[in-house]
Amino acid sequence: MPLAVLRVLITSALVLVLAGVAAAQSPYGGRAPNYYVFDVGTGQVLAEQNANIPLPPASMSKLVTLAILFDALRDGRVRMEDTWAISSRAQAMGGSSMFLETRDRPTTEDMIRGIAIVSGNDAAVAVAEGLAGTEEAFAVMAQRWSEQLGMTGTNIVNASGWPDPDHRMSLRDLGILANYIITEHPEYYRYLGEREFEWNGISQPNRVPLLDAGIGLDGLKTGHTEEAGFSLVGSARQGSRRVIFVFSGLNSVNERVEESERIINWAFRQFAEQNVIREGQTVGVADVWLGAVDTVPLVAAGEVTVLLPVIAAGETTAVARYDGPVTAPITEGDVLGELVVEVDGMGTMSTPLLAGASVAQGGFMPRVRAAAAVLSQQLGL
Repeated sequence: MPLAVLRVLITSALVLVLAGVAAAQSPYGGRAPNYYVFDVGTGQVLAEQNANIPLPPASMSKLVTLAILFDALRDGRVRMEDTWAISSRAQAMGGSSMFLETRDRPTTEDMIRGIAIVSGNDAAVAVAEGLAGTEEAFAVMAQRWSEQLGMTGTNIVNASGWPDPDHRMSLRDLGILANYIITEHPEYYRYLGEREFEWNGISQPNRVPLLDAGIGLDGLKTGHTEEAGFSLVGSARQGSRRVIFVFSGLNSVNERVEESERIINWAFRQFAEQNVIREGQTVGVADVWLGAVDTVPLVAAGEVTVLLPVIAAGETTAVARYDGPVTAPITEGDVLGELVVEVDGMGTMSTPLLAGASVAQGGFMPRVRAAAAVLSQQLGL
């Protein structure tokens, strides 16, 4: 059967508000050459530039190592009280360090903190070796894991983000990764916002900026190499909303701090939540084939909330899609299709469409009428 498409108005009030706005949406205009800003609740991308290009991720790619470790904890393959061996290779890692020594036997929780808070390259390598035997074997595992998560712009060759021409991740993939950690492992996400960590008598602060600034920033991971510049994948929550943002290519720590605050303020102040479809709202009718009646109401299975720019000129539309006509009998609550709400330039949200009433199979006369309609169509009458 053909796919039927029915355009529906969301609400007369919303259409009037949008029609009355004359100015265009103000785009994000920060300093970072590469950025990606994503609203977790609605799934809308608020801003992006070079987000799909595989770029050097530096230490931000340690989030892959952490996510795989969190999965192992959830699956029971690793326990928080387990201890980890430290190889001479792990101890010898340069750059940011937890200051592990081969005689140490840190627990899983220590290793999480060593990666999440102080970005220890030594801790990342030790975890990779502990999970897969070697860092090389871990890289193969991490690549497959990333692909399964839908990270199409990622190529993993090590556990720490150590500079390598083949080690690349797109900003969109880093956003997907951050969202996975936040939504799938909320009990471990808190480590990424802890303020400091001490190991072997050396105390180090969390490198994520603005954790105490009162703007909702509570994680995730900084990165810096000469090629990547000063970078960050971060997340902030204000009220019921959470945003994830990723940027790279800045020139200093101060620029990274300023860009973080600029993005957070922009993401929360330039957009407002709007409920555009209510749960159970009738959005149209579908034709019925061989039924006691000719149509059935289409109702939304859930509410649809979108973010709208405070100043915007675009349209918000809803399209009901279903395979029709729908063959009777139909039971109230049957899934008949999908309602797709589109905000101009900001993506789509959807909810299933349900039958708003039951429709019994028709008797003799509806079948005669249906047969006559088919015959007429075939004869071109």
